[in-house]
Amino acid sequence: MYSILVLEDDNEIRELISEFLLTQQYKVELASDGLEGLTLFQKNDFDLVITDVMMPNMDGFQLSQLIRQNSDIPIIMLTALEDDLDQLKGFETGVDDYITKPFSFDILIKRVEAVLRRNNRTKENVQGQLTFENLVMNVPSFEAYEDNQLINLTTKEFELLHYLMENKGQVIPREAMINRLWGYNYSGDTRVIDTHIKNLRRKLNGDYIKTVKGIGYKIHD
Repeated sequence: MYSILVLEDDNEIRELISEFLLTQQYKVELASDGLEGLTLFQKNDFDLVITDVMMPNMDGFQLSQLIRQNSDIPIIMLTALEDDLDQLKGFETGVDDYITKPFSFDILIKRVEAVLRRNNRTKENVQGQLTFENLVMNVPSFEAYEDNQLINLTTKEFELLHYLMENKGQVIPREAMINRLWGYNYSGDTRVIDTHIKNLRRKLNGDYIKTVKGIGYKIHD
């Protein structure tokens, strides 16, 4: 049974989310602010975090940044903010998906299922080891190394690097990356790929990933 941490300061919305997830056979823990949620996260093992943005004590952006310092757990962000820049800010902190309020609970559960499915597929179903210059990806163990040093990657960053290394020397369009990481139903801004690439480059010492202007990215052989 998957365990989900839900952070939402609106009591009614928080309880509705909880009740709906429980009907889908998920285990649920609840928090009404960021600090309470961080404490629960540090004390328990969760498979997914669903967090609001605007919360007392610590907002969703700050919470996601702290979680990403030590964990690659999937994070879905809920918000009433519709600005693309706010969504990009969320992705910069390592968020896996973004749902704008108001939302239907059917949409929420589909997003939850998709994120958990992608996370499991990335960790369990792909096989083998990939290498490029000083980079080594041990795909079954969901680990990536540079100069024999473990790189702390989020699920999306690992999937993105894996996709690039699978296709060394080939240019991968942003749209293809979107389809690989989120599926064909993704309707957000393709600039989210640029954000993930920026985060990935920041964690790598070598200049492996090349930008192909107007198209996408490649790892150049």
